[in-house]
Amino acid sequence: MASPSPLPAALLAVCALLAAMALFQGARAQQLSPAYYDESCPHVYDTVRRVIQEARTADPRILASLVRLQFHDCFVNGCDGSLLLDDGPAINSEKNAAPYNNSARGFPVVDDIKAALESACPGVVSCADIVALAAEVSVELAGGPYWRVLLGRRDDRTANFDAADNLPGPTDALNVLRQKFADVGLDDTDFVALQGTTTHSWSGSNDTYVSLHFPGAHTIGRAQCRFFQDRLDNFAGTGQPDPTLDGAYLSALRQSCPAAGADERLNNLDPATPDAFDNSYYRNLLHNRGLLRSDQVMLSAPDGAAASTAPIVERFAASQADFFRSFATAMIKMGNIAPLTGSMGEVRRNCRVVNRS
Repeated sequence: MASPSPLPAALLAVCALLAAMALFQGARAQQLSPAYYDESCPHVYDTVRRVIQEARTADPRILASLVRLQFHDCFVNGCDGSLLLDDGPAINSEKNAAPYNNSARGFPVVDDIKAALESACPGVVSCADIVALAAEVSVELAGGPYWRVLLGRRDDRTANFDAADNLPGPTDALNVLRQKFADVGLDDTDFVALQGTTTHSWSGSNDTYVSLHFPGAHTIGRAQCRFFQDRLDNFAGTGQPDPTLDGAYLSALRQSCPAAGADERLNNLDPATPDAFDNSYYRNLLHNRGLLRSDQVMLSAPDGAAASTAPIVERFAASQADFFRSFATAMIKMGNIAPLTGSMGEVRRNCRVVNRS
């Protein structure tokens, strides 16, 4: 019997490449696990929780800030700790991008967590994993859900300033916001769930906070008048208030934000339960009490644009348990955006700078 003819070399090469890619993807998937540090640093979660509890005593707003760090890290280059890098010879820090500059905060707490873990488990726990753990602990301490954080990320050796400048913004249309989430693998349920969580931004000089429209807004946190002033008197250049604003809420906001001189005055993103992680934010939307335009559009966007998001808002308003489940799922999915694993990247000894060779 004649021997079968050998496969062409090119086909063999393709088969080998596909096999290698499958093994590589399998290895990446196996790297992220809640048990990743069980043997190498068994008290990692307790350490993160202890440091955050201490920080919260001095700064009650720190929980929201730490949650926000994970969103900003994962939406730029993936969940790789790149947001934490300071300027350096080859680093143009993402902290200098417009959405972060004098805004993103909580970096000293990350430093404290890293120092505590380096003392207990030198060179083991990555900065990217610290950001993910800090977000979960902060949500839990604020009264939100618990989830098992997948771990095993490694830290990038570079930052991406340009990508950091293209994040979801407070005036983005609903379809633009949905697309930005879809671009990183998050669906409409993820979008609405993450939108209903917490973030606020620090202005730096006078301990005031501003809201940037980003995932993680807005069941707790605050926004300056300048981010929604147009909704009160000159919506879309019409000289009239936003028609989707509840009348009583509009009157209250006008008192808080007079037409001149109140740009930096703070307003609760959730006027009902401003400091609790709950589903009150969604119930507010049902009564046209979303503070930012980009909040209310999930329910009230014109021309049927909210057809896919409005039912989710209504579902979360009706069930906090449903919101909590969906939020935990969305956080896990977001934590899986392009992580570095295996031998990629490094485990930084200092979250602000790459390791020396």
